Amino acid sequence: MTEQGNDSPGVVARPPLIFLGFLIVGFVIDWFWPLSIVDPPGSYAYGGLPLGAGVVLMAWGVTTFGRAGTNIPTNRPSTTVVGNGPYNLSRNPIYIGMFLIYAGIALLADNPWLLILAVPLYFIMCYGVVAREERYLEGKFGEAYLAYKRRVRRWL
Repeated sequence: MTEQGNDSPGVVARPPLIFLGFLIVGFVIDWFWPLSIVDPPGSYAYGGLPLGAGVVLMAWGVTTFGRAGTNIPTNRPSTTVVGNGPYNLSRNPIYIGMFLIYAGIALLADNPWLLILAVPLYFIMCYGVVAREERYLEGKFGEAYLAYKRRVRRWL
């Protein structure tokens, strides 16, 4: 259980909304202070790869959670520790996928502000989401999660 007394990690906000918020802020900043890093068609080539890889990784993570029968939304309880598929490589493949999609969008849009904003986005995800999820999972699953945590890295 979390400090709030409910069976969820108590993250600061739902991760897709956090990423969406940072995308919106990055595009607003770029509207007022446009910068460029890569002109098309280079932006398409450089942005397409992380975007595509992110979609594939995120879909793989979501599918693996679904097959395990556990909830994906952070406001719902976890029912099991998932340690197969992409969760053999990272404890957070869905979030890595989101970061890759975010980076792909930044490059496709030729928007360096999004890349700059990836730094605070990373810290919000680490401390406002992932650390809270880990505390929750340790409390709920105990040694099963701790063993998984020792075996698999947080990111890559």
